[in-house]
Amino acid sequence: MDNMMEELSSKTAFTIHILGHSIPIADSCVVTWIIMGAIVLLSIIFTHKLKKVPTGSQCILEGIAEWLDKFLLDILGHKGKKYLPFLKTLIIYIAFANLIGLFGFVPPTKDINVTAALAGIAIIFVQMTFIIEKGLLKWLKSLLNPINLLDLITRPLSLCMRLFGNVLGAFVVMELIKKGICAIGVPVIASAYFDIFDGLLQAYVFVFLTSLYTSEAIEEE
Repeated sequence: MDNMMEELSSKTAFTIHILGHSIPIADSCVVTWIIMGAIVLLSIIFTHKLKKVPTGSQCILEGIAEWLDKFLLDILGHKGKKYLPFLKTLIIYIAFANLIGLFGFVPPTKDINVTAALAGIAIIFVQMTFIIEKGLLKWLKSLLNPINLLDLITRPLSLCMRLFGNVLGAFVVMELIKKGICAIGVPVIASAYFDIFDGLLQAYVFVFLTSLYTSEAIEEE
C-alpha cells in the first residue's frame, strides 16, 4: 500500500534555481515535454514526402484526420471549421498522455494539476469562441445569467475530475492487477482495456464535451 501511494503521488523531477527562488518541476511536466517532442518529431516524419496518391502509413494518417474532421464538424457545424486545429491538437495530446504509460512513463493526466490546466484551457477556448462569434458585449451580458456563471465553474470542474478520475482509476486497477494477479495473460488483457481503450475513450470524451460547449457558444441565437 505504501508503494502504491508513493506511485500515485506527484513527484518533483528536478528544481530550477533562479534569483534565489526555487522552482520545482514535476514529473508530469517533464513527461509532457517528452510527449510534445514526440508529437513534433512524428509529425515531421509522417508528413515528410507526402504523396498525391496516399499509400501505407499516409493512408492511415489521412483516414484518422478525416475521421477527426467529420467527428468534430458533426458537432460544430461548418461554422466551427476554423476551430478544428485546436480541438484536434487537444485530442492528440490527451491520447498520447493517456497512452504513454505503455512505455513505462507515468501518465501526466494522473496529476490533477495537469487535468485542471487542460480543463481551464478548454473553457477559456470556449469563452473566446463566444467572444469571437458574438462579440465582447454579448459575452458580458451572458454572464448576467446565473446559469451561465454556474457553467463557468461546473464545466471545467467536470472536465477536470472526469479525466483525472478515470485515468487515476485505470492506473490504480492496473497496479493492483500487476501486484495481485499472476495468471498468464491477465495483465496483458487488462492493459489492453485500461491503458489503450480507456485512455483513447477519455481523450474522445474530453474533446467531445469541449466541442459540445463550443457548439453552444457559436450557435446562432
